[in-house]
Amino acid sequence: MNDLDDFRAALRQPPGEPFAEPDLAKIMADGTRLRRRRRLLTGSAGLAAAAAVVLVVVLAVQLRQPASAPVAQQPSPAPAVSTTSPAPPAEQPIGDVVGTGIRTPAGEIVLYARAVDAPELPDVRFGLVAGFRSGTSLQAVLATNEFRGSDRSFGFHATDGGEVIRDQVIPVFGYFAGPAAKITTTVHGLTVEARLAKWSADPNVVIFWFHPDAVPDSAVLTPLIAYDADGKRLTK
Repeated sequence: MNDLDDFRAALRQPPGEPFAEPDLAKIMADGTRLRRRRRLLTGSAGLAAAAAVVLVVVLAVQLRQPASAPVAQQPSPAPAVSTTSPAPPAEQPIGDVVGTGIRTPAGEIVLYARAVDAPELPDVRFGLVAGFRSGTSLQAVLATNEFRGSDRSFGFHATDGGEVIRDQVIPVFGYFAGPAAKITTTVHGLTVEARLAKWSADPNVVIFWFHPDAVPDSAVLTPLIAYDADGKRLTK
C-alpha cells in the first residue's frame, strides 16, 4: 500500500469521539464569574475584550442554527444622533480612600472599597479598587473581589496587583478579614512586611499592600502570613 492508499484509508476511519456542542451557558457563566473577580479598568481594551466574547458566542449560536432564506425588509429610518451624552456616575468608595504614599506621574496610588452586586455571589458585597488620586480626581484602574464564599470570612481576600497598568506598577494588594496587626511574605529569602490600613467601614477588615521596590510582582511572593497584635500567627 502506498502513501495515497494510507491517506484514503485514514479518511474512511470514523472519528474517535462525537463532536460535542459547546455549553454556551457554562461559558458565559464562567466568563461572568472571572470578570467579576478581576477587572482591568482600561476603557477601550475592556470593550474590545467584551466584544470578542460576544462575537464568539454569536458565531457559535449561528453554527448551530439552520440556514434560512433571505427575507427582504423595508429600510428603517436612521436613528436620531444625540450631540451630547451624559457622563456615567462616578463610582463612590465605601469608607475612606487609603493613600499608599506611592507617587507616580498619574498621581498617588490609592486603594478603596467598592460595592459588589452579583446575584451569583450572594455573600460578596464589596471588593477593592486600585487607582490614582490627583487632587480631587480619582481614577480607578484595577478592581478585584472575592469570587467564592463570603467576603468577610476569616483570612486573606482579593489579593491582586504586582504588574504594570497604564505604564505604572500597581503594588500587590488585598485585604485580611480578622485582627491582623502585621502581614508578611518572603521574597528571595528575605521577609517583607506589608503596609496596613484598617477599613473605616469595618475595622475588622485590614487593607494591605507591598511597595513595588520590595515586591516587584506577585510571582515572587511566598504565601502571606498574618499576625495579631501580640505577634501570634493567625494563618498557617
